[in-house]
Order: sequence, then C-alpha cells, then structure tokens
Amino acid sequence: MAKRSEHISLRASDGQELGAYVAWPDGEPVAGLVVIQEIFGVNAHIRRVTDSYARDGFLAIAPALFDRIEPGVELQYDGDDAARARSFIPRMDMEKAMLDVQAAVQYAAKSTGKKVGVIGYCWGGTLAWLAASRLPVSAAVGYYGGRIGSYIHETPKSPVMLHFGTQDKHIPRSEVDQVKTAHPDTEIYWYDADHGFNCDARASFNPEAARVARERSLGFLSAHLQHR
Repeated sequence: MAKRSEHISLRASDGQELGAYVAWPDGEPVAGLVVIQEIFGVNAHIRRVTDSYARDGFLAIAPALFDRIEPGVELQYDGDDAARARSFIPRMDMEKAMLDVQAAVQYAAKSTGKKVGVIGYCWGGTLAWLAASRLPVSAAVGYYGGRIGSYIHETPKSPVMLHFGTQDKHIPRSEVDQVKTAHPDTEIYWYDADHGFNCDARASFNPEAARVARERSLGFLSAHLQHR
C-alpha cells in the first residue's frame, strides 16, 4: 500500500462529478502522476498500480472515467465482466473523457505544486497520447494503446514513451510503425508479450515484460517530471 490512499471526488470543467483514487507518497511528492484506467474501471489492479507509483514518490491519482455512464465500475478480466467492459467503449465520449483526465491533472498539479505526468493502460494508453497532445502534462507513458493510430495527426507537446507486445493481435505493428514515422521522437518499445502484459490479474500477464517496461517507465517519468 501507499503511505496513504483515499477516494475523492473531482469536478470536470463541464460540471461532471467523478470519483478518483488517490495514493500519497511517504514524504513530499516528487511530482504528480495521473494513472489512466483500462476498460475495466478503477479496479483492484489499477489501484495497485497507483499505489506502486506513490511508493516511488509520486502523488498518484486514478480518475474513474466510467462514472459518466455508471459510478463505481470495477470489473474482472474474463466472462461476463469482459463483455461488459467492452460495452463501455462505444458509449464513451473521448472528448469528455479528456475533461475528466484534465480534472485529475489539475488536482495533481494543485496538490503538489510540481510537474504532472500521465500513464495509461489499454484504452488509457490512447488517452495518455491525447493528454500529451492536449493537456499541460510534462510526460506521458502509454501501454498497448490500441487507438493511438486514429490520433496520429495530433502532435504531443511533451515527451512520450509507448509499450507494445509483439503477440498483441489487437494492435497491428504496421499502425505503431506509422506512429513512429509521424512522430520519430516518441520512444517505442516492443516486448515478446501479449496485450495486457502488465496486468497481474490477466492470463496474459508477463512478469519479465512488465518489470522491464515499468523500469523504463519509472526512469522516463523521473527524468522528465523531477527536474524543472
């Protein structure tokens, strides 16, 4: 667990209220970090990820982006929950989701007085790319964001690191190559792993890939967020 964690309420710029899970470090935060959920909500796994970055010194916050449709969504990774998780995405408005991410960025900035980064997984990986392009963040990390290619025309204003698995059938390598060609400064890493390789609650969890990707992510975030 982090030094301290709590559930709070945020208000987006359009008036929408949403929940968020916040984990505080032991001591003064080195920076803020917004953790952007997969399609399974701010579940136990996302809370563990948030806690882990708090232990590394960040004030970490995971906004509950599905609250616009249904409050308190926490889903598992198989069976009926998996089908239910997929059903949320067609109903989600990406523009409004970005307002919710923005609210979390503002909370982290105000709470720390320091730089803020984002890290997102799956659906959240795509939102991390958009955050780098649209929001005042200083670094962004995306894990297996399957729709980044749809936003290839948007240019990040801050450094971006992306992680993908070579066994991932959801994301064509050709699409990722197009992103790299259009944005050559983007750091992109490939792992001999499947979609969701970072999630220890999924059958596709790959401990070694997850370890290496996290080490890279932590180094990247620390380099860009801890120095003014």
